Amino acid sequence: MELATLIENHRAAFEAKYAKRLLPAHLQALDAICRCRTAAAGEVLARCTACGQTRWHPTSCGHRSCPRCQNFEATRWLERQREKLLPVDYFLVTFTLPAQLRPFAWTHQRKAYGALFAAAIATLKTFGLDPKHLGADMGMTAVLHTHSRRLTYHPHLHVVVPGGGVDAKHGIWKRTRYRYLFNEIALATVFRAKLLAAITKAGLPIPAGVPKNWVVDCRHAGQGEPALEYLSRYLYRGVIGESNILCDNAGRVSFRYTDGETGEIRIETLPAEVFLWRIVQHVLPRGFHRVRDYGFLHHNARKTLQLIQLILQVALK
Repeated sequence: MELATLIENHRAAFEAKYAKRLLPAHLQALDAICRCRTAAAGEVLARCTACGQTRWHPTSCGHRSCPRCQNFEATRWLERQREKLLPVDYFLVTFTLPAQLRPFAWTHQRKAYGALFAAAIATLKTFGLDPKHLGADMGMTAVLHTHSRRLTYHPHLHVVVPGGGVDAKHGIWKRTRYRYLFNEIALATVFRAKLLAAITKAGLPIPAGVPKNWVVDCRHAGQGEPALEYLSRYLYRGVIGESNILCDNAGRVSFRYTDGETGEIRIETLPAEVFLWRIVQHVLPRGFHRVRDYGFLHHNARKTLQLIQLILQVALK
């Protein structure tokens, strides 16, 4: 089931229902998805050098919310990240906004997402530099997701962390303990404080009812590639693959997803306009970067990364 077809068939009802909540970026995303790989997106003339036959090929829309676009960009990103892989344990740390903060984040997306990045990275850097934990400067790759598996609004940040860091004072590489990074409860406590401070620094009021206990998930991710492959699926494409959109039955759309707790495949059916809202609410503010590198994984720290690879005897291409 193509998303463009759903948009074309139900756009009027969708815009009528959500008119007060729609932003220009949402409408631009819908327009882009509908024109993707059609003549409206432009065409390229291809000519066979052997027989001389020519054919016009429609181009893709290039919008990062389109489920049919950007596969090439995602592949390139994954290849660049693979070049940075180190022979150490990797960890996937997930920082989640509590439910009480989600309406606030939706209203102030650019500042709220920026604060989420700043607080999560500052938390990991604080733990990494502390001699009680590691005593080294770490490298990190962070990716913002705003959706749950059911496509509801659920902002969270995934951070892939190599298990170790650079001790600049002594010029050495320090490894983390076997399959262990940092305590999740301690991470959540510091993250809460830093995010609330970042919100205040951004000039925004702290919402009422902020819970005391927050959630940070920190787990071993093997040698890192599985975590990177998981993140690459959502970097430059929409929040759902078209193969997971099952049918449109009299204006009710069914889609499948994997239950995060049981691992079972589940099917949910929604009115078409509600389904489309679940898609467009995850369109990010214009120019906002979903993925960011930090520490020795940042593009300005290539010499440091090369030194680490030399220390760890990584075969460079």
